[in-house]
Amino acid sequence: MRDTLMIAQVVISVLIVISVLLQNRAEGLGTMFGGGGEIFRTKRGLEKFLYYATIVLTVVFATLSLIIVKLSK
Repeated sequence: MRDTLMIAQVVISVLIVISVLLQNRAEGLGTMFGGGGEIFRTKRGLEKFLYYATIVLTVVFATLSLIIVKLSK
């Protein structure tokens, strides 16, 4: 049981990394060198899905971590 949960935790951690890397921050080299350009917009489509998926995956990851700790005692 514990091994299965640990494998699931590794898979979820990979999915978290992928979802974070796929998110568009809209910060290019222009903002790095002092360009203003603060544009506030709403998240739509895939960007919104990745945002909420990252939150859900993080909560699942934390829950799995607590369960694995509880089972190891």
